[in-house]
Amino acid sequence: MKRLPIGILGSGKGTNCRAILERIRSGELAAEARVVISDVLEAPILDTAREFSVANAYLPPGQFRTRLEPETEEELVKMLREAGVDLVVLAGFMRVLHGPMLKAFPRHIINIHPSLLPKFSGLEAWKQALAAGEKVTGCTVHYVDEKIDHGEIIAQREVSILPKDTPESLHARIQIAERELYPTVIAKFCAKYRGPTL
Repeated sequence: MKRLPIGILGSGKGTNCRAILERIRSGELAAEARVVISDVLEAPILDTAREFSVANAYLPPGQFRTRLEPETEEELVKMLREAGVDLVVLAGFMRVLHGPMLKAFPRHIINIHPSLLPKFSGLEAWKQALAAGEKVTGCTVHYVDEKIDHGEIIAQREVSILPKDTPESLHARIQIAERELYPTVIAKFCAKYRGPTL
């Protein structure tokens, strides 16, 4: 079985990245992590990549807070292509991707978000769900488009909101669900992979 070459983009701790790399190491996931890239120089996700002996790189993001400079995004495309990446996995990457990436990897960029989209897009979605008095929230894996936490939904997992939940306790349970759901979705891409398509 051919192994799906993936590239992981993240800006923070990298808990989902670790879950994916652990599944690859154990043989549960027929993928190969070719590169981990972060727009934050000291991001722990880069330490996680090094721990698993995965090539990793810092991508200076430029002047914008929520997106990359066009030239920077072109550089990102080049880095991923040179690494032979087929599927781009966003794991806490805090920037909206635009034309260069979306054209280079059509329907080959996925993201995970801590809510049942389309409800509660944006930052700290678990806090939004609590404030709204929801009884259930969860996480969503979706294809990436030019809008924030938008794009076709691939899979969701529900997480009940308990009466005594705090933002921290709820977020912790959503993260557990994320670490189960994301590798499961990637496994489906692995099962369909027949070799380079891009």
